[in-house]
Amino acid sequence: MPARLQPGSFYALPQSPQLFKQLLMVAGMERYYQIARCYRDEDFRADRQPEFTQLDIEMSFVDQDDVIALAEEILVALWDLIGYRVPTPIDRITYAEAMRRYGSDKPDLRFGLELVECTDYFSETSFRVFQAPYVGAVVMPGGADQPRRTLDGWQEFAKQRGHKGLAYVLVGEDGTLGGPVAKNLSDAERDGLAAHVGANPGDCIFFSAGAAKSSRALLGSVRGEVAQRLGLIDPDAWAFTWVVDAPLFEPADDATAAGDVAVGSGAWTAVHHAFTSPKPESENTFDTDPGSALAYAYDIVCNGHEIGGGSIRIHRRDIQERVFQVMGISNEDAQEKFGFLLDAFAFGAPPHGGIAFGWDRVTALLAGTSSIREVIAFPKSGGGVDPLTDAPAPITAAQRKESGIDAKPEKAEKAGKPADA
Repeated sequence: MPARLQPGSFYALPQSPQLFKQLLMVAGMERYYQIARCYRDEDFRADRQPEFTQLDIEMSFVDQDDVIALAEEILVALWDLIGYRVPTPIDRITYAEAMRRYGSDKPDLRFGLELVECTDYFSETSFRVFQAPYVGAVVMPGGADQPRRTLDGWQEFAKQRGHKGLAYVLVGEDGTLGGPVAKNLSDAERDGLAAHVGANPGDCIFFSAGAAKSSRALLGSVRGEVAQRLGLIDPDAWAFTWVVDAPLFEPADDATAAGDVAVGSGAWTAVHHAFTSPKPESENTFDTDPGSALAYAYDIVCNGHEIGGGSIRIHRRDIQERVFQVMGISNEDAQEKFGFLLDAFAFGAPPHGGIAFGWDRVTALLAGTSSIREVIAFPKSGGGVDPLTDAPAPITAAQRKESGIDAKPEKAEKAGKPADA
């Protein structure tokens, strides 16, 4: 946002008060609770808006179990408002297990249809499509009688998600396998396939092969779509779970391909944010083996929606600098951009952690609506447009002059470097 009284200088709208609340912990505040307004320029979905509200919490001298316990008290109180008692303690599932079983880091546990690993099963296959690092499957009960037009529609479903298509095998009522994929399998592969994936006569088996992460994500989407089409989801049910032990880093190229911003110039970027602490077992190795490092992070999921997330934070300067280096942020750049935080850590920061609930998402679930736009007074449209003012829109020359957007800040000129916008 341009600062009219300081032409050429800008305010940055906060994605969250992350660094500010960490500084409060360093300053000795110990407990922080705020209903915070946040702004994020990201892809639009039914559960996303560029401007949203969160219940933000940060606490000193806590570990993961302490934060989760408080969060569960909040969830119990919230769902009491609609007459439902959330059973506690809420089950926990690791990120790796969630992806392996459900193809999602925010799994909907109101129904089954778990993914089945088939990589070893097809380890010696002559079918080139299944000669891949990962092969997985999900079963659609009663799906063998889908007409060809519907099966072709599944191919479009996969293409819309960045895949070439969706392989399938139809299990006949007599147990024989049909479809284009079945013709390419050996007799031994056909004979044991239904039993391996748990398919019954009349079912359809969908497959995805390729890189494990993207293939599982596609099968996770198929799983949810199958459940919707077959009416397997109880609309009155509530299924909560904590997803823990997520990766600390991901390849920067993967983040960019997924539409996220890869912070830093390195080959790796943070999955949650750069201030999430590595788990103790990863503390000494995360910079030499970033792909195996686990984050001290936790997300709360309800009915397939992430309604809150948090982590134990880094509170040591040396670890924070090492994380920045993995992300391609040099010590000099880190000091320039985050020196206030690094310097604060030098005074002896307490261990601290927190969580933030997406207040709009929680409200939408409690109200029984499918979109957070239904519970926001003045929401943006699905494309991020304000229907009343037509924002975002170009500004006039007079507005540019008044706001000082094109002005060169005097302080920056004297210092010989541009202002940080």
